[in-house]
Amino acid sequence: MRLAVISDIHGNRQALEAVLNDVTAQEVGEIWCLGDIVGYGASPDECCDLTREAAHRICLVGNHDMAVRGDLPLDEFSRGAELAARWTQEHLREDNLSYLQALEPLELGEDVGLYHASPRDAVWEYVLSPLQAELCLDVQKHRVCLVGHSHVALSFSRQNGEAASGQTRPEGSEIDITTGEWILNPGSVGQPRDGDPRAAWLLLDTDRWTATFKRTEYDIAGAAAAIRAAHLPDSLAERLGYGQ
Repeated sequence: MRLAVISDIHGNRQALEAVLNDVTAQEVGEIWCLGDIVGYGASPDECCDLTREAAHRICLVGNHDMAVRGDLPLDEFSRGAELAARWTQEHLREDNLSYLQALEPLELGEDVGLYHASPRDAVWEYVLSPLQAELCLDVQKHRVCLVGHSHVALSFSRQNGEAASGQTRPEGSEIDITTGEWILNPGSVGQPRDGDPRAAWLLLDTDRWTATFKRTEYDIAGAAAAIRAAHLPDSLAERLGYGQ
């Protein structure tokens, strides 16, 4: 099956709409979302509506979603994230809050493992180093796992008898994942942090066992303007143009 994998939308309607338009040209069977539909951006309801329709079968909950629904203390987040979560709590429609409340941070019933953050901690762990990947590979139940949370498009792998290795993945990187153990991160739709401001997502083919890292141009200025119009911290708007 050809799948589009998205993560870390963070209330950025402009980015999500652009990615979904891009995905429609790829003839994918399904769209999977790894969580954090809301968070930093100014369009939480629109992003919930779009995600609920597009990723109608599999969507995880992320830590920012959990903060908005009241499961995590807001003082565990950065100041900007805390302010955005409080604003989202005040503005999110009740039906979308119910939607977030029904989601879980992992899904293990597919051919690949799905976690918002990591196989060791589905809510909080950032998998950004080969050592962390090694520890995760030791416990994951699937040969291939998908994670989000870090906002960085990357892959880690461990071949038979070798230590884990990994790297960030620029647009167009296609990797063969037919052998070995893998952890793949599609990057962030709504707030990339790898120096490329374009929205990130992953095209996964579980018949051929290939993964292709994609980037999509979107209206960054419009997303930033919406953040400022909502009187959210200006830093949340400014960072979008830098991919940081």
